Amino acid sequence: QVQLAESGGGSVQAGGSLKLACVASGLSDSPTCMAWFRQAPGKERMGVASIYFGGTNTHYAESVKGRFTISQDIEKNTVYLQMNSLKPEDTAMYYCVTDEPYMGCALHIWTPGRDSASWGQGTQVTVSS
Repeated sequence: QVQLAESGGGSVQAGGSLKLACVASGLSDSPTCMAWFRQAPGKERMGVASIYFGGTNTHYAESVKGRFTISQDIEKNTVYLQMNSLKPEDTAMYYCVTDEPYMGCALHIWTPGRDSASWGQGTQVTVSS
């Protein structure tokens, strides 16, 4: 069973930076996508960034392109989300998720399965103006 543990959230002022980490345990050798989703109060959960674990392709939501970077450390089974130039609208609970790929890990195609995906507990990011 895959378990994910996020860390690195916090409160920053607009323009600041945070780096989130997601440590995975129980991963198999099967292909897998790792992604960050976020959910703001009153809004639906949305994909922010994704990566093919062990690969090089990364994908981003339009709203974070050029500001956020997803990366990985295979040896540590860890995925990171570097967030720069943060805006108040980035305020949300950020979740790490993993699931098998579907035609890759592009956010506009791949969606974590309701029964197959593994989610972390989330880490809160608050950006003040």
